[in-house]
Amino acid sequence: MRLKSDSIEHGKPIPANNAFMEIGGERIKPAGNATPHLAWTEVPAAAKSFAIAVIDTDVPSKPDNVNVEGREVPRDLPRVEFVHWLMANIPVECRELAEGACGEGIVPRGKGNGKLKDDLVGPPGTVQGLNDYTGWFKGDTDMEGHYHGYDGPCPPWNDTIAHHYHFHVYALDVETVALENGFTLAEFREVIKGHVIDEAVLTGTYSLNPKVKA
Repeated sequence: MRLKSDSIEHGKPIPANNAFMEIGGERIKPAGNATPHLAWTEVPAAAKSFAIAVIDTDVPSKPDNVNVEGREVPRDLPRVEFVHWLMANIPVECRELAEGACGEGIVPRGKGNGKLKDDLVGPPGTVQGLNDYTGWFKGDTDMEGHYHGYDGPCPPWNDTIAHHYHFHVYALDVETVALENGFTLAEFREVIKGHVIDEAVLTGTYSLNPKVKA
């Protein structure tokens, strides 16, 4: 398969309209947080549905220096994954998502937090998992909640490296997988195991540190 986007150019910085925060204000400010345009072609004839996963692979493994004034997150710190979007059971007829088609803007406490039908959108029949802002905002009285669907980049403003965001589209040999809204990355990977017949990836970069070239 091939994956393209009118929003994001492979290997280049992600626009602020598709990010959670951007540089501005005293340091950072809310950004557009819109799902990017995605379109996939050259789909295998055996495909019966699609799934999407968006993952940042450059998240600091230790939070000690994250967003701490006067400190930096060192380049050599081991990095871990951070989930930004999980969606499954996308109908095989769907080959494109317009920018903002699956949500835009920041929703305190998370899109789909107790009212999935009201503010969590996607193609008919789809289910969307929890992204890792669910854990990031735990304990924050204003933001704590269950973050379903897409929420864009917000790397530490004092990180010394640009983060890489990998947009995966999987073609599956089944029409549906056994997932309900709110599933985790581990559950997602388990149910698609053995059913992926093709995959396309697009990677964008992002930084909130003015010293770092994304």
